[in-house]
Amino acid sequence: MASRAGPRAAGTDGSDFEHRERVASHYQMSVALKSEVRKLNIVHVLMWVLMAAQVTVSQLGLVSYKVVATPYQWEYPYLLSIVPTVFSLLALPRNNISYLVISMISGGLFCIAPLIYGSMEMFPVAQQLYRHGKAYRFIFGFSAVSVMYLVIVIAVQVHGWQIYYSKKLLDQWFNSSSTQDKKKK
Repeated sequence: MASRAGPRAAGTDGSDFEHRERVASHYQMSVALKSEVRKLNIVHVLMWVLMAAQVTVSQLGLVSYKVVATPYQWEYPYLLSIVPTVFSLLALPRNNISYLVISMISGGLFCIAPLIYGSMEMFPVAQQLYRHGKAYRFIFGFSAVSVMYLVIVIAVQVHGWQIYYSKKLLDQWFNSSSTQDKKKK
């Protein structure tokens, strides 16, 4: 065997690599998709922590309501959005298909649904802010409805990509298991 800096093995010119085994493309894709899902899970956990902090600080009265507004109704069910992330994190190490499916279904239920409801709940307030320039709730001096709409836009993208990459990952895992089944026969 040749080392990186040493001489090449005797009798080869380096073109004998074609016979070597390669990692199947679906395994390579699975690793890449797992990485993307993990990154999105981290972003979601950060967003969830900020949302939980805002709700907790407001509910416990740790700061004035003029600094941190009282939470909108949709923020409480959105706190359950940590459930899909937990199932996703449990599914990734061992390619657990059932946990990934639970993660995808609960992602729609606990993540996307509260965000849709939240955008509808805050629409009249946003409309009032746009038409009259009046805001009654604030988060660190910014209009609460503007901040929360920004959160909704980011969260919809994160959850949408999570579900998309999870579906692609699920397809790769099914391809992998069907390939293994064919080899066993």
